Amino acid sequence: MIKNEGGGVAWGVATFQRLLAWQHCHRLTLLTYRFTSQFPKTEVYGITSQMRRAAASAAATIAEGSAKRGSPELRRFLDMALGSLSELAYFGLLARDLGLLPEAEWNEFEQLSEEAGKTTIWACTRRSPAGVDPGGDTTGRR
Repeated sequence: MIKNEGGGVAWGVATFQRLLAWQHCHRLTLLTYRFTSQFPKTEVYGITSQMRRAAASAAATIAEGSAKRGSPELRRFLDMALGSLSELAYFGLLARDLGLLPEAEWNEFEQLSEEAGKTTIWACTRRSPAGVDPGGDTTGRR
């Protein structure tokens, strides 16, 4: 939900792009694609596919939820996105432990994964529908 110039509420298809949780999940998806592109071809239908699907699912679920009417419905989608983020975190850990994800890349992945999770949880707990602060704050610092 975003206030338009007249002070009313405007629902837009791209509303999700203003959500900090979506922004972090999108960045995590891009990072996941970049890292998994270096995985062995033998993993294309295994861990590569699983990580990419979980990462994209988190961002896509938030985007879908932002188009729903009402906070309870959005919160349900944010909860589903948290599930995808948890799945992705596990596969990232597995990739690290299998030697597919070097330590430096793991650290970057883990940091952004935690950031995406925290902002998604924050969006779940916000009183403002769609997790967007009526004042325009999407930082989660208020």
